[in-house]
Amino acid sequence: MADKGEAASGWPIVQGDFHTGDSKSPVAVVTMGSHLDEGAICSAGAAIAGSCKTENLGLEKVIANVISNPNIRFVITCGTEVKGHLSGQSLIALHQNGVDGGKIVGSKGAIPFIENLTGDHIKRFQEQVEIVDIMESEDIGAISAKINELKARDPGVFPGGPMVVEIKEEGGGGGAAASATANPQFLEIEAKLDAIESKLEFVEGEIAQRVGRKVGRDIGILYGVVAGLMSYIIITELLPKLLEILAK
Repeated sequence: MADKGEAASGWPIVQGDFHTGDSKSPVAVVTMGSHLDEGAICSAGAAIAGSCKTENLGLEKVIANVISNPNIRFVITCGTEVKGHLSGQSLIALHQNGVDGGKIVGSKGAIPFIENLTGDHIKRFQEQVEIVDIMESEDIGAISAKINELKARDPGVFPGGPMVVEIKEEGGGGGAAASATANPQFLEIEAKLDAIESKLEFVEGEIAQRVGRKVGRDIGILYGVVAGLMSYIIITELLPKLLEILAK
């Protein structure tokens, strides 16, 4: 059986949109932009499961809760990607490449700036966990199966004990990271991204409704054509033969 340690006092140390399970579990699950049944995911064996909507503060909260629990050795990324923010791709890029000047190297998100994490925090995250990428999967069964697979590979507690990070909701540092959260231009961009995302979701819903109405209308037309054809056949082919039989 894999050796286990203790998480930081009061773990999870950062509050957010997530559920918690067994703190001794080696698996954390990040559902990105999806609203899945995180309770069921934790019941399946995850230490913590929840969404992550942004490629800056959101990622910082995920990492803070992971490195403050050295029992977590795997992070599953799943669910749908967040439009504009690309928090899933950004988390994977951060784990692979780290940051340069506060910016996540290789991130395609709009504002991928890290303020609250130091180089030591990021290095710890990179060394402590393996990222298991099943992005776009929302199947609870598949996620649960992956959790069980990873639990069987549990290498045990990461040495060094929990690493605690203070996450500030408002930008208070300096450099590019601070400007990402405090600069009104960045805040305006982020607000516009959120507005665009909402509009895209509305458009997607409207398209789905229109497609549904069109399909329903087309099926109705098809039924009408078939009914008309059957009537034509009955009148022109079957009815004369029936009358001929009755006349005998």
